[in-house]
Amino acid sequence: MGGSGSKSKGLWPFSGNGAGGEAASDGTEQSVTRLKASRNTTPFVFTRRSSLYYDEDGDLAHEFYEETVVTKNGRKKSKLKRIQKNLIPQGMVKLDHPCIHVDFPIIICEV
Repeated sequence: MGGSGSKSKGLWPFSGNGAGGEAASDGTEQSVTRLKASRNTTPFVFTRRSSLYYDEDGDLAHEFYEETVVTKNGRKKSKLKRIQKNLIPQGMVKLDHPCIHVDFPIIICEV
């Protein structure tokens, strides 16, 4: 599941040698300097894009199927047909607990 954030260069304070801070001898010092220099960014992720969809009835699920009856050689057979039309994505969902962004360069805990 992807988190909310930008992959474009220069907007994320921890990515590569872009704008946002002075170059330091240590990579962690450089990252902390960039974090302090950029007040609008945070290493935490508060929302994510949901993988669930609403159907026409308002039900929420990952996939929707419809049971159809097929008659072949005089025999009735039930099949499930996947519904892919008229589905509305749930959109952005707020996380219960903030997560740390995958590009965060500082080691939090070392065992």
